[in-house]
Amino acid sequence: MIRIRLDDGEVTAAFGRVAAALGDLTPLMQEVGEYLQLSTDERFKAGKAPDASPWAPKKPSTTAAQARRGDPPDPRPLFWRGDLAKTIAMQAGPASVEVGSNRIYAAMMQFGGRKARFAHLWGDIPARPFLGLSAEDRTASLDLIAEEIEAAAAG
Repeated sequence: MIRIRLDDGEVTAAFGRVAAALGDLTPLMQEVGEYLQLSTDERFKAGKAPDASPWAPKKPSTTAAQARRGDPPDPRPLFWRGDLAKTIAMQAGPASVEVGSNRIYAAMMQFGGRKARFAHLWGDIPARPFLGLSAEDRTASLDLIAEEIEAAAAG
């Protein structure tokens, strides 16, 4: 699974406060993870990075290579049989949540790659970030944490 570590100070500190009050955060991490997985899926469908910027368009060379293989045409970047989009998953634990893909090429799509470094590529691949926290994700995560703290305080 590709991993991108996000150290958002405010979100991390809020998780720490909840952990101190509640102990095992698996249920909260599950809820946050489900939200982030859905948000990632929605951004993926929209072809947008977490910062809301649009992904670089699919290159004609990619479309031509897919046509040569007999793949159905799809002009959307990162869509090729829908494999990558279908693999967005989350895993929650007592103190963390991970959202990502187990596809070996996910990192190449997230960060991009240059043919000069990766000889098997038929051209340079621009970065098309699909993992990460959007501003809305950050707010929603903090809201979920606040709700958990309020529920713990209410008993």
